[in-house]
Amino acid sequence: MSSTLGQAVIGPDLFIKGDVRNGRSVDVMGQIDGTISAERVIVHRGARIYGTLIADTAEIEGEVQGHLLVRQLLSIGSTGRVHGDVRYGQLAMQLGAELSADVRNVPPAIAGDLSIAVKRGQSARVTTDDVTAIDPDSPADSLVFAVSRTVNGFLAFTTAATTPIERFTQPELQGHRIVFVHDGSMGDAASFDITVTDQMGANSGPASTVHVAVFK
Repeated sequence: MSSTLGQAVIGPDLFIKGDVRNGRSVDVMGQIDGTISAERVIVHRGARIYGTLIADTAEIEGEVQGHLLVRQLLSIGSTGRVHGDVRYGQLAMQLGAELSADVRNVPPAIAGDLSIAVKRGQSARVTTDDVTAIDPDSPADSLVFAVSRTVNGFLAFTTAATTPIERFTQPELQGHRIVFVHDGSMGDAASFDITVTDQMGANSGPASTVHVAVFK
């Protein structure tokens, strides 16, 4: 195996039993029995992976058996063979490609710094820098946030800032329509928990807590 600045090449005569992790780009020409994790993985014709493949993008011309999580584009070429449990953002298959798998879409994820500042007793706009949804295979208007466990305040629409809400969509967030309203209580902190669900019913998992700094 050779590597340069995060790029690795697993040569055609190499057999690796173990894990290849944290690569930027990995070209597989030999065989791996284990886990491979990288931003981009290319499995060349004649190469084999048995185990787990995790990547942002993957191009498969060889054979992969096991668990695949490809967050963005999974591309299976005409000589590619994929068997197992597969989750992906987008899928492209050429004529002759073979996919025999339990195929599911990638669930949404929550991103952002999860931090807001608000003046005591007033409101602050929630922006996509604070919290946002990432889902490569769902349109924005299908991503719905659920709010729970609010402490020392509540979320509301800008057009009805006295009415607490428990749900809002990604487009409403992107349209600057969501605010956090502080209830005026003493203390320098508030918070709320949030999850997001896509059109297929997949969710972001355990709730993420958004911390709110309160100042005078």
